[in-house]
Amino acid sequence: MTTTPTVRLVDPREYAEAGRITAEAYRANYDGLSEAYLASLADVAGRVEQGEVWVALDGDEIVGTVWTPRPGERLSELAQEGELDFRQLAVAPAARGRGIGEALTRHVVALARSRGAERVVMNSGPEMLGAHALYLKLGFRRLTEREHPVEVEPGRVIDLRAFGLDL
Repeated sequence: MTTTPTVRLVDPREYAEAGRITAEAYRANYDGLSEAYLASLADVAGRVEQGEVWVALDGDEIVGTVWTPRPGERLSELAQEGELDFRQLAVAPAARGRGIGEALTRHVVALARSRGAERVVMNSGPEMLGAHALYLKLGFRRLTEREHPVEVEPGRVIDLRAFGLDL
């Protein structure tokens, strides 16, 4: 990719492709995810019912996705008043190393600023070292006081990592 990706809200005609990219990215990063959990990641229509799904495009190709709340709402009960939380940041495995995750994260930060949020927060699993390095590079800090084990699907518990960027 030679240009910055375009980031915009997903179009309903793109739900299947955006969902495929999200599930593919998680499959490549996490071992042992069930097919049911991967199917839930691919359910863009369900995520849109609860928030906004943004896509990063290289030309016409979807190369990444991120899920944010609608204005004034939260995706997770872990987010506090004045925070914009985001989830399921996903970069297509073939697009890694091209700045897609950074472009999506910067978009979320700009979105939070435009909506008057005081902080952007992200929770992720311990295996997502590349994402953690990206967040730290962009000025996020670990919120260790908010970290704890969480059941991400029946029988699968991860040690949640939390990151925040004060705006």
